[in-house]
Amino acid sequence: MKTIAFGAVTAGGKTTIVNELKRKLPKATSLCFDDYSFEGEVEDFYQWVLEGADYNVWDLSPLERDIIAIKESGKYDYLLLDYPFAYQHNQLKNYIDYAIFIDTPLDIAMARRILRDMDNATGEEIRNEMQHYLKYARTAYVQMLKDILPSSDYVIDGAQSLEKIVDESMRIIIECNK
Repeated sequence: MKTIAFGAVTAGGKTTIVNELKRKLPKATSLCFDDYSFEGEVEDFYQWVLEGADYNVWDLSPLERDIIAIKESGKYDYLLLDYPFAYQHNQLKNYIDYAIFIDTPLDIAMARRILRDMDNATGEEIRNEMQHYLKYARTAYVQMLKDILPSSDYVIDGAQSLEKIVDESMRIIIECNK
């Protein structure tokens, strides 16, 4: 079984790509980082970056247990991880066969995030969110581009259409299984 990690900034397309690939790949399953609660979870990403951006502060034991259970089940050919850290977290890096980073421009990711998460927000709430992003949150997005993108095995342009990103991901998966 191959375990493929898909990384991107928040709203960069990880979940959408993983779900599309799961439909196309026979005997594939997925796990999503955002479906878990972890001890050591970072509350203040701005401060986390200022303190050195240690990805290992998260205790990923619940996710690790599920990865092991899926691998041991023998039911699947592919485990697709919707997972933001690529090889940066020591607890999971040895389970990953390869990491693909969806390099989505920050403006596109921000627009998607607003459309996805702030559907009923007022203009004032959106302005406040943009101020917070510019003052604090953008720092964590940029940190991912510094750490996760270069540590990934493959990088796909996240500004492309969903179809092109899925097709490119499929080509990578097929090539890696030769």
